[in-house]
Amino acid sequence: MDITLIEKYFELDTDQKDKFGALYPLFARWNERINLISRKDLPHFYLRHVLHSLAPAKLTGFRPGARVLDLGTGGGFPGLPLAILFPKARFHLIDSIGKKIRAVQAIATELDLKNVSAEQVRAENHHDTYDFVVTRAVAPLPKLVRWSAGNIRPGNTHRVPNGLVALKGGDLSEETAGFDQVQIIPIARYFSEPFFETKKLVYLPYTEFL
Repeated sequence: MDITLIEKYFELDTDQKDKFGALYPLFARWNERINLISRKDLPHFYLRHVLHSLAPAKLTGFRPGARVLDLGTGGGFPGLPLAILFPKARFHLIDSIGKKIRAVQAIATELDLKNVSAEQVRAENHHDTYDFVVTRAVAPLPKLVRWSAGNIRPGNTHRVPNGLVALKGGDLSEETAGFDQVQIIPIARYFSEPFFETKKLVYLPYTEFL
Protein backbone atom coordinates (compact mmCIF):
# COMPACT_ATOMS: atom_id res chain seq x y z
CA MET A 1 0.00 0.00 0.00
CA ASP A 2 1.73 3.17 -1.19
CA ILE A 3 0.94 6.69 -2.37
CA THR A 4 1.91 6.26 -6.04
CA LEU A 5 -1.69 6.85 -7.06
CA ILE A 6 -1.75 10.22 -5.30
CA GLU A 7 1.57 11.24 -6.84
CA LYS A 8 0.13 10.46 -10.28
CA TYR A 9 -2.13 13.50 -9.98
CA PHE A 10 -0.55 15.79 -7.38
CA GLU A 11 2.93 17.15 -6.79
CA LEU A 12 3.78 16.41 -3.17
CA ASP A 13 6.54 17.64 -0.92
CA THR A 14 8.34 15.34 1.53
CA ASP A 15 6.03 16.14 4.43
CA GLN A 16 2.92 15.48 2.36
CA LYS A 17 4.36 12.18 1.14
CA ASP A 18 5.10 11.14 4.71
CA LYS A 19 1.62 12.06 5.91
CA PHE A 20 -0.19 10.35 3.03
CA GLY A 21 1.99 7.29 3.56
CA ALA A 22 1.21 7.20 7.28
CA LEU A 23 -2.52 7.65 6.73
CA TYR A 24 -3.22 4.06 5.70
CA PRO A 25 -1.61 2.20 8.65
CA LEU A 26 -3.19 4.65 11.10
CA PHE A 27 -6.56 4.26 9.48
CA ALA A 28 -6.32 0.48 9.30
CA ARG A 29 -5.51 0.35 13.02
CA TRP A 30 -8.45 2.55 13.95
CA ASN A 31 -10.75 0.68 11.58
CA GLU A 32 -10.20 -2.49 13.59
CA ARG A 33 -11.66 -0.70 16.62
CA ILE A 34 -14.33 1.44 14.94
CA ASN A 35 -16.01 0.72 11.62
CA LEU A 36 -14.94 3.87 9.78
CA ILE A 37 -15.11 2.32 6.31
CA SER A 38 -16.00 -1.13 4.99
CA ARG A 39 -13.15 -3.57 5.58
CA LYS A 40 -13.43 -4.79 2.00
CA ASP A 41 -12.52 -1.24 0.95
CA LEU A 42 -9.20 -1.21 2.82
CA PRO A 43 -7.20 -2.71 -0.09
CA HIS A 44 -8.53 0.15 -2.23
CA PHE A 45 -7.98 2.81 0.42
CA TYR A 46 -5.96 5.26 -1.66
CA LEU A 47 -8.24 4.95 -4.70
CA ARG A 48 -11.72 4.91 -3.18
CA HIS A 49 -11.17 7.16 -0.20
CA VAL A 50 -8.03 9.28 -0.44
CA LEU A 51 -7.90 10.14 -4.16
CA HIS A 52 -11.69 10.44 -4.28
CA SER A 53 -11.51 12.94 -1.40
CA LEU A 54 -8.98 15.03 -3.32
CA ALA A 55 -11.24 15.68 -6.31
CA PRO A 56 -12.36 19.09 -4.94
CA ALA A 57 -8.72 20.17 -5.19
CA LYS A 58 -9.00 19.95 -8.96
CA LEU A 59 -12.09 22.15 -9.01
CA THR A 60 -11.13 24.90 -6.60
CA GLY A 61 -7.93 24.34 -4.63
CA PHE A 62 -7.74 26.04 -1.22
CA ARG A 63 -5.67 29.17 -0.73
CA PRO A 64 -3.59 29.82 2.41
CA GLY A 65 -5.90 30.94 5.17
CA ALA A 66 -9.03 29.48 3.57
CA ARG A 67 -11.58 28.03 6.00
CA VAL A 68 -13.22 24.76 4.97
CA LEU A 69 -15.99 22.81 6.74
CA ASP A 70 -16.17 19.04 6.19
CA LEU A 71 -19.84 18.38 6.91
CA GLY A 72 -20.57 14.79 8.01
CA THR A 73 -16.92 13.76 7.87
CA GLY A 74 -17.51 10.17 9.05
CA GLY A 75 -14.05 8.62 9.09
CA GLY A 76 -12.38 11.87 8.06
CA PHE A 77 -13.22 12.10 4.37
CA PRO A 78 -12.75 14.29 2.48
CA GLY A 79 -11.31 16.52 5.22
CA LEU A 80 -8.15 14.67 6.27
CA PRO A 81 -6.71 14.09 2.76
CA LEU A 82 -7.52 17.69 1.79
CA ALA A 83 -5.84 18.95 4.95
CA ILE A 84 -2.66 17.08 4.04
CA LEU A 85 -2.71 18.51 0.52
CA PHE A 86 -3.41 22.07 1.69
CA PRO A 87 -1.46 22.57 4.94
CA LYS A 88 -1.98 26.35 4.94
CA ALA A 89 -5.79 26.13 4.80
CA ARG A 90 -7.90 25.42 7.90
CA PHE A 91 -10.26 22.43 8.03
CA HIS A 92 -13.01 21.87 10.59
CA LEU A 93 -14.47 18.35 10.50
CA ILE A 94 -17.88 17.73 12.04
CA ASP A 95 -20.05 14.66 12.54
CA SER A 96 -22.87 13.72 14.90
CA ILE A 97 -21.24 10.38 15.86
CA GLY A 98 -18.84 10.86 18.75
CA LYS A 99 -16.72 7.74 18.31
CA LYS A 100 -15.95 8.70 14.71
CA ILE A 101 -14.95 12.21 15.70
CA ARG A 102 -12.68 10.84 18.43
CA ALA A 103 -10.99 8.58 15.86
CA VAL A 104 -10.59 11.47 13.42
CA GLN A 105 -9.11 13.68 16.15
CA ALA A 106 -6.65 10.95 17.10
CA ILE A 107 -5.58 10.37 13.48
CA ALA A 108 -5.12 14.11 12.93
CA THR A 109 -3.03 14.35 16.10
CA GLU A 110 -0.86 11.37 15.17
CA LEU A 111 -0.28 12.90 11.72
CA ASP A 112 0.53 16.26 13.36
CA LEU A 113 -2.10 18.01 11.24
CA LYS A 114 -2.12 21.37 12.95
CA ASN A 115 -4.63 22.74 10.41
CA VAL A 116 -7.39 20.30 11.45
CA SER A 117 -10.00 20.57 14.17
CA ALA A 118 -12.89 18.15 14.76
CA GLU A 119 -16.17 18.48 16.60
CA GLN A 120 -19.12 16.26 17.45
CA VAL A 121 -22.13 18.33 16.41
CA ARG A 122 -25.14 17.97 14.13
CA ALA A 123 -24.78 19.96 10.93
CA GLU A 124 -27.91 22.02 11.55
CA ASN A 125 -26.53 23.09 14.93
CA HIS A 126 -23.18 24.36 13.64
CA HIS A 127 -23.22 28.06 12.77
CA ASP A 128 -19.64 29.14 12.00
CA THR A 129 -18.90 30.45 8.50
CA TYR A 130 -16.43 29.18 5.92
CA ASP A 131 -15.20 29.75 2.41
CA PHE A 132 -16.25 26.25 1.37
CA VAL A 133 -18.32 23.39 2.71
CA VAL A 134 -17.22 19.98 1.43
CA THR A 135 -19.05 16.72 1.94
CA ARG A 136 -18.99 13.14 0.70
CA ALA A 137 -22.00 10.81 0.42
CA VAL A 138 -23.87 12.39 3.32
CA ALA A 139 -27.36 13.40 2.13
CA PRO A 140 -29.37 14.54 -0.92
CA LEU A 141 -28.47 18.01 -2.17
CA PRO A 142 -31.62 19.82 -0.89
CA LYS A 143 -30.86 18.61 2.64
CA LEU A 144 -27.19 19.58 2.35
CA VAL A 145 -28.24 23.06 1.27
CA ARG A 146 -30.58 23.42 4.26
CA TRP A 147 -27.87 22.26 6.64
CA SER A 148 -25.10 24.47 5.25
CA ALA A 149 -27.10 27.58 4.29
CA GLY A 150 -25.66 29.59 7.16
CA ASN A 151 -22.11 28.24 6.91
CA ILE A 152 -20.92 29.70 3.60
CA ARG A 153 -19.69 33.28 3.51
CA PRO A 154 -19.53 35.39 0.34
CA GLY A 155 -16.19 35.49 -1.44
CA ASN A 156 -14.45 34.95 -4.75
CA THR A 157 -10.71 34.49 -4.24
CA HIS A 158 -10.38 30.88 -5.45
CA ARG A 159 -10.75 29.31 -8.90
CA VAL A 160 -14.49 29.30 -8.28
CA PRO A 161 -16.55 31.43 -5.87
CA ASN A 162 -17.07 30.24 -2.30
CA GLY A 163 -19.71 27.53 -2.04
CA LEU A 164 -20.68 23.93 -1.42
CA VAL A 165 -18.74 21.06 -3.03
CA ALA A 166 -20.35 17.64 -2.65
CA LEU A 167 -18.85 14.31 -3.76
CA LYS A 168 -21.66 12.21 -5.19
CA GLY A 169 -22.44 9.38 -7.61
CA GLY A 170 -25.23 8.00 -9.76
CA ASP A 171 -28.20 9.85 -11.28
CA LEU A 172 -28.40 13.31 -9.75
CA SER A 173 -31.09 14.81 -11.99
CA GLU A 174 -33.86 14.70 -9.39
CA GLU A 175 -31.95 16.12 -6.42
CA THR A 176 -30.29 18.91 -8.44
CA ALA A 177 -33.39 19.95 -10.39
CA GLY A 178 -34.35 22.87 -8.15
CA PHE A 179 -31.02 24.70 -8.25
CA ASP A 180 -30.37 27.27 -10.96
CA GLN A 181 -26.61 27.62 -10.46
CA VAL A 182 -25.65 24.00 -9.84
CA GLN A 183 -22.66 22.56 -11.69
CA ILE A 184 -22.15 18.81 -12.03
CA ILE A 185 -18.56 17.90 -12.90
CA PRO A 186 -17.58 14.31 -13.75
CA ILE A 187 -14.58 13.30 -11.65
CA ALA A 188 -13.42 11.24 -14.64
CA ARG A 189 -12.41 14.62 -16.08
CA TYR A 190 -9.64 14.68 -13.49
CA PHE A 191 -8.86 11.02 -12.70
CA SER A 192 -8.67 8.23 -15.31
CA GLU A 193 -9.32 5.16 -13.11
CA PRO A 194 -12.58 3.26 -13.92
CA PHE A 195 -13.80 3.73 -10.33
CA PHE A 196 -14.47 7.39 -11.10
CA GLU A 197 -16.65 6.84 -14.19
CA THR A 198 -19.85 7.30 -12.15
CA LYS A 199 -18.48 9.77 -9.59
CA LYS A 200 -19.24 13.48 -9.71
CA LEU A 201 -18.58 16.77 -7.99
CA VAL A 202 -21.68 18.85 -7.35
CA TYR A 203 -20.85 22.53 -6.90
CA LEU A 204 -23.14 25.34 -5.74
CA PRO A 205 -21.75 28.89 -5.45
CA TYR A 206 -22.60 30.99 -2.40
CA THR A 207 -24.98 33.09 -4.52
CA GLU A 208 -27.34 30.11 -4.63
CA PHE A 209 -27.71 30.46 -0.85
CA LEU A 210 -28.59 34.17 -0.79
